[in-house]
Formats: sequence, C-alpha cells, structure tokens
Amino acid sequence: MLLLTGASYAAVVHGLARAVAVFSFTVALSAQPARCALRRHPSLSNSSANCWSRLHPFNMFNNSNKFYHRKALTSPYPGSHVERSQVPEDKVSWLIEWKDYNPVEYTAVSVLAGPSWADPQINDKGFSPKFNERDGEVERKSLSGLYVVENGRPQNPVGRTGLTGRGLLGRWGPNHAADPVVTRWKRDRSGNKIAHPVTGKNILQFVAIKRRDCGEWAIPGGMVDPGEKVSATLKREFGEEALNSLQKLPEEKVELEKQLHKLFSQEHFVVYRGYVDDPRNTDNAWMETEAVNYHDETGETMDNLPLEAGDDAGTVKWVDISEKLKLYANHSYFIKLVTEERGAHWSEDPGPGCCE
Repeated sequence: MLLLTGASYAAVVHGLARAVAVFSFTVALSAQPARCALRRHPSLSNSSANCWSRLHPFNMFNNSNKFYHRKALTSPYPGSHVERSQVPEDKVSWLIEWKDYNPVEYTAVSVLAGPSWADPQINDKGFSPKFNERDGEVERKSLSGLYVVENGRPQNPVGRTGLTGRGLLGRWGPNHAADPVVTRWKRDRSGNKIAHPVTGKNILQFVAIKRRDCGEWAIPGGMVDPGEKVSATLKREFGEEALNSLQKLPEEKVELEKQLHKLFSQEHFVVYRGYVDDPRNTDNAWMETEAVNYHDETGETMDNLPLEAGDDAGTVKWVDISEKLKLYANHSYFIKLVTEERGAHWSEDPGPGCCE
C-alpha cells in the first residue's frame, strides 16, 4: 500500500485532524483478513467469528484496488428528483484536490421536520454534536475509525458523493444499522439438503424483504435506536419486517418472542461491520452496519416462525442464494460472505485458485 508522506501529504491534507482521520481509515482497510486463508469450523462461535468482525468493502473497490463507492454516487437521490453533482472515479477521494467541486446541498423535508430520529441542522442554536465519540445516547463513532470534521460537518470517510447535507438520513456522520442474515438449507420434500447441480455445494436460503421505498430486495434490517444494543436491533427489526410483529395480538406476541429468542440465541457470527455503499449517503451523512448471520441448521426453528411482511417490507420470502442475486446497497456481498463461511453454493464459476 502506498502511503502519502511528507510534503506530498501536506499538499492534499489540510490540518492535523484530517491527517489522523485518513490514517485511521487507511489502517482499517489494511487490516482486512486474508480471504482465502479462512477455513470452515465445525462449530461457528463468536470467537471463531472474530476475524470476520472486520471491514469487508468488496463492491467498493475498483480495479486498481482503491476504496470506492458506487451506489452513493447514483442519481436521482432516492425519494426525490435531486441530481447529484457528477464525481469522476478519480475525484472521489478527498486526498485528491478538486477546487471546482460544487456538490448539491439537499436534506429531505421529512428530516428537516425534526423527528425524534433526526439531528437538528448543524447551525441550530443549542446543537453541539460530539463527533467521533458517543454523544449521550447517540453513537457518533464510526466503525471505520476516526473521520474528518470540516467547517462543523463530518466528512464521508470514503470520499465525495456529489451531494452535501443529510438527504434522507437523520444523523450527521455515521447512521448505524443492523442487518440480521437469517439462513437455512434448501431441502426437498423428504427433508434432504438440495445441492447445486454444477458445483455440488448445498444451496442456502435467506429471508429477504422487498423494500417499500425502492422496490429492491434486501436483508430485513433497520436503524439502531439511541441507546439500543445491536443485538436487540437485530431481533427487533427481523420481527417487525419479516414477521409483522407490530401487528400481532398480545398472546401472539408472547409466542413470537419465545421463538425469536430461540433463533437469536443460537450460534451466530458477525459477517460484516463498517461502511455501507448506500444510495442515501452524502458527503456529510452515511450508512454503517453490523450484519450478523443466524443459521437455522435443521430448519425447525423457522418452521415455527411463519413469514409475514410488516413495517417497511412490502413482501417477504425465502430466497435461494447465488451470485445472481441483485440486492439493495451492498447486501449481496454480505450474503456472499455467509456462503463462504458455510461452504454453500454461490457461483458456478470457480474463480481463481485459492491458497494460503
């Protein structure tokens, strides 16, 4: 990895705070585990998943292996007719000087209305956010390390997006989410696992929802509430979006909670923690997530949890996992990581050889 030092570094990085933040993010990227060195474990435990609790920016790398985002550059901005300023690939990085950069300013009316999940405007009287640290019940630390704050506004750690403000996101800086990847093996009527005819690997299925806002299929996750533990968010969001828990009768909720507790108390592993290449991202607000895989090995637990779309989900169903999946943001990559850990089918193309 080429590191900028000395005069060349100073020429593009303004101030010590920016230098510290950029260095921290560079370290986060360089700390990725060797993908091919991983081996399946008979028992997936939290300890065996530690090496997966890293930043896995797969679809945010371009061909030159530079950290990059793509969906965060798309127009129009979701839920609007706002067009981002175009950002060439070679101008995404903040380390590249671009004096003519003139991003569009946009924050949705729904955010400016001041709901409980949203921050005030930066210059509002009495609003003094503590960036890069826990701010009361609001977590303003990034999973990717320190980020730059310039002119009172946090700066997207991956680079320019062509749009400033917050768009549809409530928080300045990182907006934290949690994504439960609930899986099971695809089985025939006799209960036998079904293998892919080409690769011979067993086929995994996961619970997917079709988002109401954009119509794309996605993992049934959601935002972490202030003061809420990620583990609680994972269970709550799955219940609300994939099981319609908010509309259940009191006695139904009791039974549902028992089954959810059983599912979310079993073995699991952290698939991904970090920045999400999300179309809602801006120069000053961005999505981050912790994706966790909960696998129902026998399928018996999920048999007692009938799927029913609720909250932000238009539809919910079990989906066969393969490289042909087209999912929201970089959810496809999270799913790919699960198949690699579970030794399940992903692609008919074996790809390049893998060695330790």
